[in-house]
Amino acid sequence: MTTRPPLVLTVAGSDSGGGAGIQADLKTMLALGVHGMSVITAVTAQNSLGVLGAWELPEEAVRAQYRAVVDDIGVQAVKTGMLASAALVETVAELLASTGAPVVVDPVGVSKHGDSLLAASALDSVRTKLLPVATVATPNLDEVAQLTGIVVEDEAGMRRAADAILAYGPRWALIKGGHLPGDVAEAVDLLTDGTEELWLRAPRHDNRHTHGTGCTLASAVASGLAKGLTVPEAVRQAKAYVTGAIAAGFALGAGIGPVDHGWMQRR
Repeated sequence: MTTRPPLVLTVAGSDSGGGAGIQADLKTMLALGVHGMSVITAVTAQNSLGVLGAWELPEEAVRAQYRAVVDDIGVQAVKTGMLASAALVETVAELLASTGAPVVVDPVGVSKHGDSLLAASALDSVRTKLLPVATVATPNLDEVAQLTGIVVEDEAGMRRAADAILAYGPRWALIKGGHLPGDVAEAVDLLTDGTEELWLRAPRHDNRHTHGTGCTLASAVASGLAKGLTVPEAVRQAKAYVTGAIAAGFALGAGIGPVDHGWMQRR
């Protein structure tokens, strides 16, 4: 009999263009050898040019999807993405707190195109309810500014940002430095639990087709945790995967194309 792969659940919004959200999460999970399952929190009408509309699902629909998966199939890691509203953030945080699996929180605030994916009123719920149940929080620099007020301009700022995120309660903070200002040759991320510190550096690829990078990285980290990797090793492997996916990102439509989730199979 075939051995069952590790089980990973994504709780996030749907991207009709297939580059980010639930679709990116499930592609990442397949590429990394785990079984992906989903709880859809919102439906977006989205393409390479931006988000044209978004409709969040009722709390009871989110809760029912989550319980259906976890109570019957089980889960070895959970990843959260777009949660849209304070009510959904609090519903998901409550579900996660009772699950007992590692949780990767991607505190999605805006899309690659600058479209808001989280109500301003939900930020406090992210800080006080969601981040405390996170094993790893993975904000980019825009999300750091939203959540902490810290505007990061250099690596010292990334360290301050990590301290501020950790103060909200996650066990680890992964500060993504891909949006650092200036002509930076490397994409630099900082992983820390307040004691251990790991700087991850990779060449910055000259490719504008980077839709879905945040979703992909967080899903890759969750996949590693489901396999039993330590947080530093899961993040290290996720960084390598997403770097390859960015390098292979391709044009789609008239705007920003996605990273290539299948780059390892096509290599």
